[in-house]
Amino acid sequence: MRERHAIGPGDGLDDGLDDGLDDGISDGGPGLAAAPAAAPLLKLEGLSKRFGALQALQDASLALHPGEVHCLLGENGAGKSTLCNLVFGVHAADAGEMTLAGETFRPRSPADALSHGIAMVHQHFSLVPDMTVLDNLLLGQVRGVLDRKAGAARIAAMRERYGLALDPHAKVQDLSVGERQRVEIVKCLVREPRLLVLDEPTAVLLPQEIEALLSVCTRVAQQGCGVVLVTHKLAEIQRVARRATVLRGGRVVARSDAPAQDIDALVRAMIQRDLRAPAAAPARASRAFRPAPGSPTREAALLADGLTVRDADGVVRLDNFTLLVEPGEIVAIAGVEGNGQSELGAVLSGMLRPTEGRYFVCGEEMTRATPRQLSAAGCGVVPEDRHALACVTGMNVAENIMLDRLDRFRRFGLLDRAAMRREALDLMQRYDVRAASPDVPFGGLSGGNQQKAVLARELTLGGLRFLLAAQPTRGLDVGAVEAVYGHIRAAADRGVGVLLISSELDELLSVADRVLVLYRGRVMGACPTAGADRARIGAWMAGHRDKEDVAEEVAP
Repeated sequence: MRERHAIGPGDGLDDGLDDGLDDGISDGGPGLAAAPAAAPLLKLEGLSKRFGALQALQDASLALHPGEVHCLLGENGAGKSTLCNLVFGVHAADAGEMTLAGETFRPRSPADALSHGIAMVHQHFSLVPDMTVLDNLLLGQVRGVLDRKAGAARIAAMRERYGLALDPHAKVQDLSVGERQRVEIVKCLVREPRLLVLDEPTAVLLPQEIEALLSVCTRVAQQGCGVVLVTHKLAEIQRVARRATVLRGGRVVARSDAPAQDIDALVRAMIQRDLRAPAAAPARASRAFRPAPGSPTREAALLADGLTVRDADGVVRLDNFTLLVEPGEIVAIAGVEGNGQSELGAVLSGMLRPTEGRYFVCGEEMTRATPRQLSAAGCGVVPEDRHALACVTGMNVAENIMLDRLDRFRRFGLLDRAAMRREALDLMQRYDVRAASPDVPFGGLSGGNQQKAVLARELTLGGLRFLLAAQPTRGLDVGAVEAVYGHIRAAADRGVGVLLISSELDELLSVADRVLVLYRGRVMGACPTAGADRARIGAWMAGHRDKEDVAEEVAP
């Protein structure tokens, strides 16, 4: 008898969900053959894992067959990464069994998992920053003398095969976040694994890169490899998933053999409610900030005047960038990764001095301000790389959330940790940061919960007047994305000007008032998001402008 999806009583789901996710709904997934009758490549039975007081995984079971892409879904902190890390040997299970190709499998370490043909792309990068792309890819795979020429040829062959472009001689520390993710993916693919585990691999990729990676997943599966894909993006599930499993609170709560058809029920199982439709133009129109009658005219939230950045080699990375963001306005920056977005974010967050130009926040020049001075001036910053710039992973959650306001908790030279803990707990509840307590190490949180904690800190900054949010929903599940943009809209309602940088064009168009496209450091085009022409925006992202764009630029 075929097993039905595991939804037990008391889970708070719709009563009809059990019928909607029957394993026998469909004979095949999108673009893939029906599941083979052969024994599973990987089988997990009753896996459990506890970290201190946190039960991260409880009695989880899953079967993955050769030649299928199996999507693993769940909210941030649901246990997805823990399950993947058990398979890859990062942690050992407290209970349960794993079999690989019919044999008992108990990996003692990641090296042991690799020797069994399992490769994993982690949520957080595992690269050596001051080494080249090529050396990172060869690390641990070559014995004896390194043949870098042969290694570079192999990378070129992988690029041609999968469409994941890399410069083998570039240093990892000089790459953008998206480019580093590509290195991680290629690092796994060059091993030609029989089981590929991808933990949120598309969170930092651009739309065309995502499509290329999903094609890679399909191609690898068609060659007989089993693929476990952890993702929050519903379009990806519909595109490649042969089967799907939903985790909530560390338990398996739903399974589907036809994810593309069952997507609504899968979302309900994941977040325990229906996903609201994205806000459209009416929501933006009603959100426009209006100062109270008789109040003084407010300065622009952000005025960037001719910002230019040249790197150490004299290459222009940001070219004469000029922008005005009004109080209460959300302006979005779109573009293919590596076209000046990172440099713009670094300048506006005080991490990089512009070569030329100035910028002002509410009339106050901040061109040479430090990050501390920016915070004091009411500038919230959510950087694209939270680990490097937004948190201290060795400190606890409360300390990270209160990092920019520690002075408030000083009593006679000492920190009032009880008061700090109480306020941090309140923010954790408001922003749905899931952790056993405010005292747990920040590095122990899932990537999504780390991001929500950073957002909680920056959005509640005292006297917040301007918010720079770079990739604010990276690594978040669909429910959390909805909540994050709700908080950003609420800030705009209060008169905060927002500059939003994201590779998620659909999100930008649904949230922002205007969108600007950067190409090779220059503003290629700009338009209101209401009624925006996606084809025109796509052309700008590719560096193409038509006569209409030029006419608009020179018009008086």
